[in-house]
Amino acid sequence: MKSYSAAGYAIILVYAIACVYFAPPHIGPWKGLAIGAVYFIACWFIGGLYLSSVIHMGIAHRALDYKVWFIKTLTVVNNVFGVYINPTTWVNRHRLHHAYADHPGDPNKLSSDGFWRTMYLCLFPYKCEANMATDEIFKSWSFRIVSNPVFAVVSQVFNFWLLWVLVGDLRFAAVMWGIFRVFTIWINMIQNYWTHNRTYGYRRYDDDDNAMNVGEFLPVTITFSACLQNNHHHSPRMLRLSHDESEYDFGFLTVRAMKALGLVQATPKGAEIPEGCPLTSLNF
Repeated sequence: MKSYSAAGYAIILVYAIACVYFAPPHIGPWKGLAIGAVYFIACWFIGGLYLSSVIHMGIAHRALDYKVWFIKTLTVVNNVFGVYINPTTWVNRHRLHHAYADHPGDPNKLSSDGFWRTMYLCLFPYKCEANMATDEIFKSWSFRIVSNPVFAVVSQVFNFWLLWVLVGDLRFAAVMWGIFRVFTIWINMIQNYWTHNRTYGYRRYDDDDNAMNVGEFLPVTITFSACLQNNHHHSPRMLRLSHDESEYDFGFLTVRAMKALGLVQATPKGAEIPEGCPLTSLNF
């Protein structure tokens, strides 16, 4: 097992043990574990759909065309009840990341940044020198409200308070709320450190960056396939991140499910298969 996968499984195990240990008497250990699992899976799944599938591939790269009402609803729901992610600043940073990947100007990580520096940058990224988040949707009332710093603080205080009310115990709520956010730092490190360090993963394309593909089950599932970075950096506008049918692609499975529900369709650029990609069809 790779070190990054072991770290992820370890955080999940600690979370499960903590839910059992800190569950209040009126809930009990096994019910506490079940409640913790529901909270963990719900926050992860909604957050993954919101960030990786919708904000990332739908807005930042315009590979997928989602129903506008769905984008706005998911954005509000995740940022009120889940882990807050500012859609405006995230899209701006991500577009700059692709423009300057692993080079000066990349707000996520420079090639020389090590593990601890990259972890620090997860919370305090480099300053962006340009505004690339100018799409019309960022002018909508829902995105303007959600992107406000006051909303960021109030929403997280509110969702912690709501969790406390629902489980009826401050310590138990704090354990679930806090450890899950530690887990999101691991997710961020998968995408910014382990998949941008040539020591880990594999490369299909020899591009001028350090992007790597990490293809193990846990990282691919948890990141909604965003850890297939070498594929993605080579063709950021293509709607799927796997470039071979042998590559496990959880994110693409969710996009296909959303297409079946009538929530999304491919953009013309998103439906193009780039030269050199082993796929003969997108199967979308």
